[in-house]
Amino acid sequence: MNIQIFGKSKCFDTKKAERYFKERRIKVQNIDLVRYGMSNGEFESVLRAVGGVDKLIDWDKKHPEIDLMRYMDDRMAKEDKLFDFPELMKTPIVRNGKKATVGYCPEIWKQWEEEK
Repeated sequence: MNIQIFGKSKCFDTKKAERYFKERRIKVQNIDLVRYGMSNGEFESVLRAVGGVDKLIDWDKKHPEIDLMRYMDDRMAKEDKLFDFPELMKTPIVRNGKKATVGYCPEIWKQWEEEK
């Protein structure tokens, strides 16, 4: 398994995801989403894996860009805005190759373990 965790330093779910893999002695690569963001390829891969940009946006966050995205119909415009403002993504984003999850999803991660 090649696990990457994109998260925010003050996000409790990100810390829980890191602990989940650490307890199972699975090596992970932690990436500070706010500081480093995602490469274009990683972003596209995550979008395909989770099922679209709307599942990646943290709709509960209070931010003017989120309010703007609520009224956007253009999917590409939302993706561009989200790529430019990675702090608006729901975390943790956990990648395992072409698979990805958003949020704390131990039941899916357990399936990944069983597949290897």
